[in-house]
Amino acid sequence: MRILVLQHARSEHPGFFRHLLEEDGHEWVPTHLDEGDDLPGIEGFDALWVMGGPMDVWEEDAHPWLGPEKALIHEAVEERGLPYLGLCLGHQLLACALGGEVAKGTPEIGVMPVLLTELGAEGIYFDGVESPLMALQWHGAEVTRLPEGARVLATSPACAVQAMSWGTRAFSTQFHVEIEADTVANWCAIPEYAAALDEAMGGNGREKMSAACDTAMRGFNTNAERIYINWLQATASV
Repeated sequence: MRILVLQHARSEHPGFFRHLLEEDGHEWVPTHLDEGDDLPGIEGFDALWVMGGPMDVWEEDAHPWLGPEKALIHEAVEERGLPYLGLCLGHQLLACALGGEVAKGTPEIGVMPVLLTELGAEGIYFDGVESPLMALQWHGAEVTRLPEGARVLATSPACAVQAMSWGTRAFSTQFHVEIEADTVANWCAIPEYAAALDEAMGGNGREKMSAACDTAMRGFNTNAERIYINWLQATASV
């Protein structure tokens, strides 16, 4: 499989998924939109992954590539039926690209529990993942209106749409499961993330977040591998 990966920050890459992709012989091709890379066409790719980022989906004046990116997601998912995986911003962009809405919400920052819905617990994407699962949250916006045809797979008290599916090949999560040992340190170098972390956790937020992630790392990686396998099975089943 040849996967186009849209990135919005150099350090927000597929993370732990990179090792799984390499083991299975899949090729992932990053495009760094925030660094001025041209948005490529989807031709020649078998799937589209869209990562997180510090910008919001509506900030098209500051980030002009957001509009064309949404158009590409719409083309890939709705018109071509390509397999899709979105994380955090990638989750929100999928909702927008398919006609849903995203707005400011209650910030969630930290390692927090996420509950699978009945659909999520019974479906393939979270097969083998226990509910509640502990996940890294680092967001202040959320999906406030689902696209027509989308289904909620996971939720939390502060964010109703923690994971969703659209059709049989598009899946996304508001939370992060791709965490590695250096993720918190790398993301703290992003000013917007560092500021949000300090506001939520105080001046020693980085240390608190790092410690929480270290404690949860085994579960993060186990869930990431399970979700990765499930995504491959779901997207290959059509």
